[in-house]
Amino acid sequence: MKLIMTYFAGLLFGLGISMSGMANPAKVVNFFDVAGTWDPSLAFVMGGAVLVSFLGYRQVFRRAAPLFDTRFHLPANRKIDARLVGGAAVFGIGWGIAGFCPGGALPVLLTGNSDVVIFVLALSAGILMTKAVLNRRA
Repeated sequence: MKLIMTYFAGLLFGLGISMSGMANPAKVVNFFDVAGTWDPSLAFVMGGAVLVSFLGYRQVFRRAAPLFDTRFHLPANRKIDARLVGGAAVFGIGWGIAGFCPGGALPVLLTGNSDVVIFVLALSAGILMTKAVLNRRA
């Protein structure tokens, strides 16, 4: 049941990304183009997502445990450090340049659009390189 719910959550996310138009990189790039063809729709999508998440988390955390696990698995590290800020900066810069975030790219990967395929390949290479560097340091 846990696996089915995981797939359902992914399907719901992908549908939301697609239906909102956020799978179109031009929507994202136009959001950042405040001096040109600015499109505020991304702010409304993000605002709606934050509101739904806020209400959902408040409801879920009233429970003693999740439905499909014995306890909640929350991050223990609440420290804002250079690694977190650097990762957020790289994510934001890549998102602004490419118009895709990983969540927006994956639902449209199988369309065969070469821009999406190149983005996901570059994303995967970046993840693998980062893991290799971090493993070497450890």
